[in-house]
Order: sequence, then structure tokens, then C-alpha cells
Amino acid sequence: MTALVHHYGLLALFLVVMLESGGVPLPGETALIAAGVFASRGHLDVVAVVAVAAAAAIVGDNLGYWVGRTGGRRLIERSRLLSRWSERVLPWGESFFRRHGPKTIFIGRFFSVLRVTAAWMAGISRMHWWTFFLWNAAGGICWAALVGLVAYYAGQAAGDAISHYGLIGGGVLVALLLATFVALHFWRKRLVESP
Repeated sequence: MTALVHHYGLLALFLVVMLESGGVPLPGETALIAAGVFASRGHLDVVAVVAVAAAAAIVGDNLGYWVGRTGGRRLIERSRLLSRWSERVLPWGESFFRRHGPKTIFIGRFFSVLRVTAAWMAGISRMHWWTFFLWNAAGGICWAALVGLVAYYAGQAAGDAISHYGLIGGGVLVALLLATFVALHFWRKRLVESP
């Protein structure tokens, strides 16, 4: 993913984040992190990285919403395997989106599985488009700014540590950052699984 972002820059970032947001399981967050690190090295502009990622997230989610709204249920019911699954899951999902739709759209941007499926489910459950759009835009902008800036400053800090403390200092900083990301991952997973 980093090679794709390195060679094609903001266009690759836009396409990967947009497709992931529209429902294609691609590593959009990884592309944003790679772009943030490249920006910290002076290869991309961090403001452009955040703006492109936010725009891609909003466009992709809206595409996913409209696909879900116009044909998502029919598409799921065509497959025999998915049809049996949908009979159990869709009524629960529609009820859930009636009660918690806006906050799910906003928070879903920060969780990989929800990032790929929330827009479709909002469309299938016929969430009002303006409500979806506003919460989706807020989530996309916050996600792009947070992930893009963390990657930018972490990449900058790693570069500074390597130049100041040598390769071992940079390695220690990278190990600390990795430990932080792993801890956050398990914390988020625990939040999702808790009742």
C-alpha cells in the first residue's frame, strides 16, 4: 500500500479510501497513514492529505449509501447464502439504525468493519439522506484529520529521533508507537465487544 501511495500520491489515496468507504474491503486507513508519513518527509502536503482523505471518505460513503438504498437488499437476497443470513441480521440492523444511526455513522468511521459496511446498512435501512450526509461528513473529516495528523507527527518524530539519537533511538520510538497502536486496537475491540 505504501508503494502505491508513494508512486501515485493523492490520487491513490483518494481511490483507496473512496472504494473502502463505498464497501470494498481495502486498506484505506493504511493508505492514509502512509500518506501522512510521506507528508512528514516532505513528499506530500499534510493539509492536502487530510482534505483528500476526508473528501474520499465522504464520497465513498455516499456511494455506498446509495448502492445500499437502491439495490442493497436485492443484491443480498440474490445469494442463497447471504439471503439466509439477511433474514436474521437485516431486521435487527434496521431497528438498530433507527435508534442509533447517526452516532453509528460517525463512530463507524473509526472501526474498520463498520467503515466498510455502515454506509450500505444506512442505505438499506432507509436512513434519511441528510442525516446520513451530515454525520458521515463529520465522521470523515474527524477521521481524516486525526489519523492523517497522527501519522504525520509520528513520522516526523521518528525521523527526528533517527537523526538525533541514531537508528536505535528511532527503533525505540517506533516500538513505542507500535505498542500504543496495538493497545488502542485492543481497547477499541474491547469497546465494540462489550455489551
